[in-house]
Amino acid sequence: MRRPKPHQIVLTIGVLAAVGTVASGIAPQITHWHDESPIAREVFVNVPGGLQVAFYIVMAAMLFVTAWLVSLRVRNYERGGPDDRRLTRTNAKRRMRDFRRGVWMRTLLRDPAAGAMHSMIYFGFLVLFAATVLLEIDHQLPEALKFLHGTVYQGYSFMADLFGLVFLGGIVWALARRYVQQPYRIRIKTKPEHLVILGVFLVIAITGFTTEGLRIAAEGRPAFEQWSFVGWWLSGLVDGWSEGALIDAHRWSWLAHVVAFIAFLVILPTTMLRHMITSPMNMFWRDKDRPKGAMKPMPNLMETELESFGAYQIADFTWKQLFDTDACTMCGRCTSVCPAHATGKPLDPREIVLKVGEVMNATAEPRTTPPIGVVDGITIDADSVFERITSTELWACTTCKACDEICPVNIEILDKILDMRRYLSLMESDFPASLGNVYRSMENSANVYGMNQGDRGDWASDLDGIEIIEPGSASGPHEYLMWVGCAGSFDDRNKKTSRALAKLLQRADIDFAILGPSELCTGDSARRSGNEYIFQMLAMQNIEVLDGAGVTKIITQCPHCFNTLKNEYPQLGGNYEVIHHSQFLAQLIDEGRLSMAGASLAERVTYHDSCYLGRHNDVYMAPRNVIGSLKGIDIVEMPRNGTKGMCCGAGGARMWMEESIGKKVNDERAQEALATGATRVAVACPFCYVMMDDGVKGAGKGDDVVVQDLAEMLLEAMESDPSVHDQTTLA
Repeated sequence: MRRPKPHQIVLTIGVLAAVGTVASGIAPQITHWHDESPIAREVFVNVPGGLQVAFYIVMAAMLFVTAWLVSLRVRNYERGGPDDRRLTRTNAKRRMRDFRRGVWMRTLLRDPAAGAMHSMIYFGFLVLFAATVLLEIDHQLPEALKFLHGTVYQGYSFMADLFGLVFLGGIVWALARRYVQQPYRIRIKTKPEHLVILGVFLVIAITGFTTEGLRIAAEGRPAFEQWSFVGWWLSGLVDGWSEGALIDAHRWSWLAHVVAFIAFLVILPTTMLRHMITSPMNMFWRDKDRPKGAMKPMPNLMETELESFGAYQIADFTWKQLFDTDACTMCGRCTSVCPAHATGKPLDPREIVLKVGEVMNATAEPRTTPPIGVVDGITIDADSVFERITSTELWACTTCKACDEICPVNIEILDKILDMRRYLSLMESDFPASLGNVYRSMENSANVYGMNQGDRGDWASDLDGIEIIEPGSASGPHEYLMWVGCAGSFDDRNKKTSRALAKLLQRADIDFAILGPSELCTGDSARRSGNEYIFQMLAMQNIEVLDGAGVTKIITQCPHCFNTLKNEYPQLGGNYEVIHHSQFLAQLIDEGRLSMAGASLAERVTYHDSCYLGRHNDVYMAPRNVIGSLKGIDIVEMPRNGTKGMCCGAGGARMWMEESIGKKVNDERAQEALATGATRVAVACPFCYVMMDDGVKGAGKGDDVVVQDLAEMLLEAMESDPSVHDQTTLA
């Protein structure tokens, strides 16, 4: 049998919900089961039988309409390509952990104020909804099984009123935050629908309390209803009204409450309110079949029969990428941490998600509502995301992953940008002119600098004991390969890092070698700028050389090389044990293979997190542990550090592009480092080295503040101790 499609399952659920609602309305008319306990509540008190029948019919119809509206959105996701997010025995624990984090608002609470506000609305609503469901269940049960009476009913009433207040407080807080406090990231995206959503919630909360208060007053304010402490207080305000007036007011308040809930059922699938459901589900699907730092694999471009590469129309995205657009809460946290946006570039990560969603919904059959309302005059005439997204936005991205890292509901923004870059580069040749020169250098010279490959090992020419592996040589394999990278081989500043790392490895008596001229660029800049063809060409040659030389363990000094070799070469069959030099040095220090007995550095140091070491690979402590092992050092963190660290501006091939719009990202970051009063800025990435050094010099502090790789800093501190000079022969 053919498996039903997801949207068909949603429709089936809607039919079952509608039928069940109608049945629950008919059953009490037949059974006439009532709770005879003196401490209990009669359901539909003061509501005529005809109105009760109308209630169940309308609610059944609206539940089906809601399911139908949801199914239209699910059909949108079905337009996307496959993405393996299945629940398996191996990932079940992680998936349930992520789902719990979404349901319990753990990720939203990273921002305490916004998280608390959302939690009040979310949990308040859920408890009130659960209270309504429990009341209806009790309504359907025979006398012997009814449970909402006596002390149970009193406790039920107390909890319902308590969480009703929590719900109301959250709504008032949200209104004040959006329309009075108005933080930038919220203010720039506030739309009329936000007021509609909060208004509907406000009416639900207020009419819930007024209906309860009027019911209690109409029933003569029985003493046991004091547990409904809000309703009891409100009932006292109308205690002098006539019975007829109380009954009429109760009916109108009940009707207003029902209408407000019907409005909720309509706006749930048609406005951004849908994220109440989609956000936790997006967290459930967080776990994917590739490492965090890896891009989506592509088929071998030399052999594939595909005619289009990358993403430009909705069908080019995966179903998960399309689902993202409906899971977005529009909170703007991604916008608030984007280095491109912060420095005046045209990129806004939130807009990338929303614009993809706009195209998806505008080209749906039938057309559906966009993720959030758009301004008048915006038209979408074709199924192409470039109807709404410009190449300038995409090329401004530094691929720092800050947007993905901070997103409380796991929207995968970077993947979308990189897939669109692939289309621009491979299909349209629409990339900055400066990238064209880099592509030619990588194709012709196998390095981004366009330098002679024969000079790759020159940085080590005056260092003793460093073997260069020759292709096809008979020498036995070494324990480690030191992967130097293009910057470490050709850039004068980063050559110092290569020399320092080599000397430290020698001090620790590590058996290592380098490839020299046989080492090609890993292809990171090509892949992150969308040129998968050049990436695969370089990667396959590197894999052939590495496998031919029997390499199994690799030490890198460049986080970009580290990420590519570790996380992306396995997609092409290159499987190696890859470690970044900060991790390896920390390990050598811990094992005592590098003596730190007299290593000291009386300096104030701040460490700049590399995005490809940190957010892409979760390596934060190793570099800090290396620096922290030095005596006399005063370490100070920049305000933005760790998972919230700011990019230097070089990732995603931005290293090779001109930065002519707004403030330079590296200048912004360098000023933040200088503001700490540090005399040294430690880095663990050659790109960061260049960008931070240029930023410090651009600020006129080049003579006062030194930018150094942590390997250089470590070696300098060790060489300041005469007792360790004789550990090994140094060049």
